[in-house]
Amino acid sequence: MTTQQTVPHGTAPPAEAVCQDDTLACRLKKVIDGGPEAINERLAQLDREWTTGRASKAAAGLLIVAGLALTAIHSPWWLVLTAVGGLLMLPYLFGRSSPIGGLFHQLGLRSGAEIEQEKIALKTLRGDFQNLPTAQQVVSSEDISRLEGEGGIVYEPEATPVDADAAVKEVIGAAKRS
Repeated sequence: MTTQQTVPHGTAPPAEAVCQDDTLACRLKKVIDGGPEAINERLAQLDREWTTGRASKAAAGLLIVAGLALTAIHSPWWLVLTAVGGLLMLPYLFGRSSPIGGLFHQLGLRSGAEIEQEKIALKTLRGDFQNLPTAQQVVSSEDISRLEGEGGIVYEPEATPVDADAAVKEVIGAAKRS
């Protein structure tokens, strides 16, 4: 679509016309066009998608098992393969990434954080979080009573405030349901 083409008022161009790349925004636009069922389907796909970390750990595990099996069958020199697999796992002791994870990322796999970001965005679009309390709705009764006791303004909430404990329970419950 060129800048000279116009879109009738109140309509949006199809996601395919707007997005030609694989950014998060483009993926979300394509799913929105499909409606709530498409969001559910995409969330199911994301649950099955392999992350760079998962692929790295699987590759290292396969090297370890293959090295041990080949050592038992052929020669002790195959223990080198087992050592390489162990060395590939070593970076996970100190962080959430590894050099082989970077390789898998270049091959097209996404990190767990990237997948989670898309999941949260989809759940937000689906409306999963619209009835959850926000931090601005939680009121500290100690701060209000201290302020009023010092001659400060009387607190008159615009909306019904939510107790912090109730807010935390509701957010955790929503996270478990999704």
